[in-house]
Amino acid sequence: MLTLPTARTPDPRTAPSLRWGILGTGWIAEKFTTALRRNTTQRVYAVGSRSQESADRFGRAVGADTAYGSYDALVADPDVDIVYIATPHNYHHEHALLAMAAGKHVLIEKPIAVSEAEAQDIANHAAAAGVFCMEAFWTLFLPKYDVLAQLLPDLAVDAVLADMGEHFTPDHRIFDPALAGGPLFDMGTYPLSIAMWALGDPISVTAYGAPAPNGINGQLAIAMQGERGGVGALHTSIVGETPTTATFAGLNHTVVVDGPFYQPGGFTLTTRSGERLRYDEPKAAHEGGLHFQAAAVARHLAAGETASPIRPLADSIRLLRVMDTIRAQVGIPD
Repeated sequence: MLTLPTARTPDPRTAPSLRWGILGTGWIAEKFTTALRRNTTQRVYAVGSRSQESADRFGRAVGADTAYGSYDALVADPDVDIVYIATPHNYHHEHALLAMAAGKHVLIEKPIAVSEAEAQDIANHAAAAGVFCMEAFWTLFLPKYDVLAQLLPDLAVDAVLADMGEHFTPDHRIFDPALAGGPLFDMGTYPLSIAMWALGDPISVTAYGAPAPNGINGQLAIAMQGERGGVGALHTSIVGETPTTATFAGLNHTVVVDGPFYQPGGFTLTTRSGERLRYDEPKAAHEGGLHFQAAAVARHLAAGETASPIRPLADSIRLLRVMDTIRAQVGIPD
């Protein structure tokens, strides 16, 4: 009889405390620092922005010890243990290299870059500098995904269905092509990553796109065949709300992950005979989940490790390779 395993995720409050430098002061930086302060002993030590005014404002809001009016000054602070890169996607490569050149470990918001070449260059620089480097794909660090990871061998997944759609107002930066706008980098990262996690690297990918009102890509439908023979049917949109659920299906078991599938929450496993098993954890948004990855990073640094087995750089590079293919098929510019 199949039973649900217990999450092996350690208590984030027991992770060694790092002095974090936050590079960027936007929405995700606020969510990340809130999660650290509420759920860990990690220290929001310093923040860096493009202006002193912005840095001071954000620093006061998140209780940082120090605020810098430039990114160069932030990464030069000898007391910063690790830099969290929270700038727009198309600046991740530049800012990651800036931090690593200063000898800093880095946690880089997802996706780690906007092309396979950029992602590979980040990995090369990290190896040369001997620093820890990871993409902040927080979903896989949630307790429920540890439970799913333990179940995967028995599930024999041969199909993944996943979507992530949300409506944004026209003034949102996600509609700005100068900031790598559109659904692929912001939202497509999630369904693509979990499909590749369960099915392996795609041996074929076909994507279809539709424009947003301002002409940039507004939504994507993606079909993929994984190297292990399974298939994925994925969708992402910035012009409409969707259930944002995920399904992992095999011959004898189906797992439906509640929406939003990428956040803390629950799932239901159903066997072919009709048996139902339920996993639940407190449902929470970013503030209730971003800290798990930070705690894992702290443990890796304490152990002298420079990579994460949960989200190795090779996986981040492969994700960008697939995204490069999708952009070429749909006509999303570099």
